[in-house]
Amino acid sequence: MNQQVEAVYEHGILRPLQPLTLTESQLVQLTISDAKTESYPRNTEFLDRVKAEVAAMANVPSLEDVQRLMSKIPGSLTEDFSAEREE
Repeated sequence: MNQQVEAVYEHGILRPLQPLTLTESQLVQLTISDAKTESYPRNTEFLDRVKAEVAAMANVPSLEDVQRLMSKIPGSLTEDFSAEREE
C-alpha cells in the first residue's frame, strides 16, 4: 500500500496533515520531498500572527511556566490526540 500525504515538521516530529491508514507499530518507509510553501498559506499567516502577538507581549511565559501550568491539566494529551485521530 502506498500513500502520499503532506506533513509539517515541528520540533523534531513529522505531523501528518490528514489521518493515516496505518496500524499501531506498523513499519513504514518514508521519502521526504519539499512541498511548496504556497500550499500552507493559512499556516504561514497564523504563525506570522502568533509571532507578532508574542513579540508584543510584556510577560512571555518561560518553558518552565508552561510545563508547570500544563502539569495541572488532568488526563493525558497523548491519549487525547490518539483518541482524536481514531475518530
